[in-house]
Amino acid sequence: MAEDTVLYERKGNVGILTFNRPHRLNAINGQFLDDFIKQLIVAMKDDKAITVIMAGAGRAFCAGEDLKEASKGKSFEQWVDEADKLQDIQRLTLRLNKPLIGMVRGYAVGGGCEFAMSCDFRVADETAKFGFPETGIGLTITQAGTKLLTQIVGLGKAKELAFTGEFIGAEEALRIGMVNYVVPPEKLEEKTFELCEIIGKRSPMSLRLTRAAIDAGMTSSFEQILEIETAHLMAVGGAQNERTFLEKRMKEHGMSKE
Repeated sequence: MAEDTVLYERKGNVGILTFNRPHRLNAINGQFLDDFIKQLIVAMKDDKAITVIMAGAGRAFCAGEDLKEASKGKSFEQWVDEADKLQDIQRLTLRLNKPLIGMVRGYAVGGGCEFAMSCDFRVADETAKFGFPETGIGLTITQAGTKLLTQIVGLGKAKELAFTGEFIGAEEALRIGMVNYVVPPEKLEEKTFELCEIIGKRSPMSLRLTRAAIDAGMTSSFEQILEIETAHLMAVGGAQNERTFLEKRMKEHGMSKE
């Protein structure tokens, strides 16, 4: 039986999605996409995970399309199937309902860069490389990467990176806002888990609604986002009132919250 190419585990209240093809720099193939979809669903349903980390095993985050496999030839139907699965991954990522942090070392290029961009924010080590080589090999950006990159770094820089295929290092990625932190390789995991610990002390419901509101705000009018925020406030206010009511009734009946 083939080994899973994407893994999921939880440490405390932190879920961890790990790309697991280190011998191919975690490059994307058919099984990878199937496993990624499966594990995203597991992460989504894991109510004990308040935050989720996306990472790559070995010395790379994800090197994009596995060109060794692609060079053997793919039918039109296979390309369509791959595009559908890549886009399903993006849809599932948006519906994850908890903060998703990219922990990036080494190459995060092509589809791998798009995976990183789909995270809510990114922590990179000094070895990280980002880029979009698609136009140089006759492919295109597929999983809303054109939109995400533009939102993160701005229109002009997004077009420059996509048109030239230039790879940039961690410090340049930090300068243009593609990553939030750059740390030495030996500090990457420590820094990422430190951020998860900070976030993990906050209300899971508030985090979920805030993530949804920020994402919705990218395409909503000012009035629409005010309505969304009002609905979210009513939701958390209602939940708090319900909790207070239940605690009061339990106290009246001599019942412990345990």
